[in-house]
Amino acid sequence: MSRSVAPLPGRDGRARRHLRQRWFRYATGALALLVVVVVLLIVQQLWVQSRPTWSEWGLGFLVRTTWNPVQGEFGALPFIAGTLLTSLMALLIAVPISIGIAILLSEYAPRRLRDPLIFVVELLAAVPSVVFGLWGIFVLAPLVQQHVMPVVAASPLGLLPFFGEPGPGYTLFTASLILAVMIIPIIASLSREALMAVPRDQKEAALALGATRWEATRHVVLTYARGGIFSAAVLGLGRALGETMATTMTIGNRVNLTLDYFQSGYSMTAIIANELREAASEIHVSSLVAIGLVLFLISFLLNSLGRLLLMRTHTPGT
Repeated sequence: MSRSVAPLPGRDGRARRHLRQRWFRYATGALALLVVVVVLLIVQQLWVQSRPTWSEWGLGFLVRTTWNPVQGEFGALPFIAGTLLTSLMALLIAVPISIGIAILLSEYAPRRLRDPLIFVVELLAAVPSVVFGLWGIFVLAPLVQQHVMPVVAASPLGLLPFFGEPGPGYTLFTASLILAVMIIPIIASLSREALMAVPRDQKEAALALGATRWEATRHVVLTYARGGIFSAAVLGLGRALGETMATTMTIGNRVNLTLDYFQSGYSMTAIIANELREAASEIHVSSLVAIGLVLFLISFLLNSLGRLLLMRTHTPGT
């Protein structure tokens, strides 16, 4: 039984196909360029609105510690320090836990438990940040104040300058724990996908050579997926830097330049959320916008650095 064969497109048909492909390439290029244009417009608008602050103090605004709207004195250092301290501590707490969850879901959990656990992890990522903030106020803050801080202060960690005398429940440490809980689902989900993408032959070869299941996971799977895990950590850090509500509700909101996690602090997102609508003077509004610009640049620089380090890990011979 013969089958009909579609005729090859003629010269006109090939010309139309080439024209459609060219227009499709132009359209996708325009959409990609639109993203760049939007980012540049955001930076331009932040710069214009914050120009009075830079004209008044220049880069010294970044190292000034005074924040007094009544006297018109503003400085960003306490908020920069609070944001970086809470985000980095959250990352230190979340990454090991997230990798453990990813290994469990990809390597060890039986199928009847894997799907429900994956659903719970992804559901946790969809919880609104204000809900985490309320949980932090009513549950986590009293728990940290009554049980966690006294134990840490009495341990060898209490000798470090980062853990001083126990303070109130609303501290940098409480905000760090909230951020860690919020970014764990993101890092865990992306890390699990990275582990699942490891070729099965790689692990089976290690098992065939006599490696245990844990040794194959540690030396083969994690090594192969380290780029994806690192990318997940960078995305989690970006989420922690930009979080507003949960941080505002648990950090204490006190202008305080300190490295002590057991003291109250302030973050860049919290000060913008709390004072932007009530700012009465032009320099006050400009200073808040300048903090927003600094936050944008910090996020951009950290993500760019993470991308460069990721490229380096994939470079042969490094």
